[in-house]
Amino acid sequence: MNASPQLPLPPHFDPARVGEVWRVPYQTRAEEAPAWARRHGIRPAVEDPFRLCLVAVDVQNTFCIPGFELYVGGRSGSGAVDDNRRLCAFIYRNLGRITEICPTMDTHHAMQIFHPLYLLDPAGGHPPPYTLVSADSVRSGQWRFNPALAPALGIPVEEAQRQLLHYAETLEQSGKYALTVWPYHAMLGGIGHALVSAVEEAVFFHGVARASRPDFHIKGDNPFTEHYSVIGPEVLEGPGGAALARKSEKFVDMLLRFDAVVIAGQAKSHCVAWTIADLLRQAQARDARLARKVYLLEDCTSPVVVAGAIDYTEEADAAFRHFAKAGMHVVRSTLPLEDWPGIPTRHD
Repeated sequence: MNASPQLPLPPHFDPARVGEVWRVPYQTRAEEAPAWARRHGIRPAVEDPFRLCLVAVDVQNTFCIPGFELYVGGRSGSGAVDDNRRLCAFIYRNLGRITEICPTMDTHHAMQIFHPLYLLDPAGGHPPPYTLVSADSVRSGQWRFNPALAPALGIPVEEAQRQLLHYAETLEQSGKYALTVWPYHAMLGGIGHALVSAVEEAVFFHGVARASRPDFHIKGDNPFTEHYSVIGPEVLEGPGGAALARKSEKFVDMLLRFDAVVIAGQAKSHCVAWTIADLLRQAQARDARLARKVYLLEDCTSPVVVAGAIDYTEEADAAFRHFAKAGMHVVRSTLPLEDWPGIPTRHD
């Protein structure tokens, strides 16, 4: 049994550095973590009577560090940095209660349908970031597939153009966000793809202290569809009905084996909201009561806001209200787990 409901923050954690990129001193933390576990009576995760999984959605430099490609500042401008200070503190204070951490990793290449390189206007120019591409704009010729990419993507130009129109139409018909041209971000092999240093350190420390292997999930490398949710892409089929990608039943099965699933990360309006929505649909299809084991850390996530361009705050808040109405719990990271509905005390 762990000694106290909430643990102190370890000496190495510096909240002032959460918004910076630095090298995690793995060897030092690997030596400190077991001693920390012994000092505070933290047992191996395999012994947990109540199994709790923390899903950290896309807590990567590209979204969370000021000055990076798609920094999620929210309306405050400091959103993701503040969120990650609280997320790190949540991990450390509940080190003995979190059984496993599951980070998702948005993973991209230059040649993808939502990056400027993929599209051309009649003059041969690429769209600027945050351009919304409607089906009408594709039909009219305002935007077309870049034929120079066809050999590298292994697709005929005519087929890629049909795919582009079908994609934009499918998004509109399903009520999803329009095809958005994003800045190049989360590029595989780049520094933006990496976890935020402070969060990476917390995940590493937890893994060593609890003998718990973090379960990383990669998403988003399909060139022909956006992939906000880790559970599945935005569009599943091409114009001829051929499969573009599939939803991850395995990911859902894994989560539903836990007694509680806690979700945080970036961005509240996109990858977080879409992941939760997919999880909710999967849970409702099996047993509506399963939604009650999901907890959303409302103070560890922020919406996409770009001054003068887009603001998804209202959409994100509406999504969280919908999730709460469906039975999920919207909670704050600073509240002790014992005070969350449905979470047992250590003596239960």
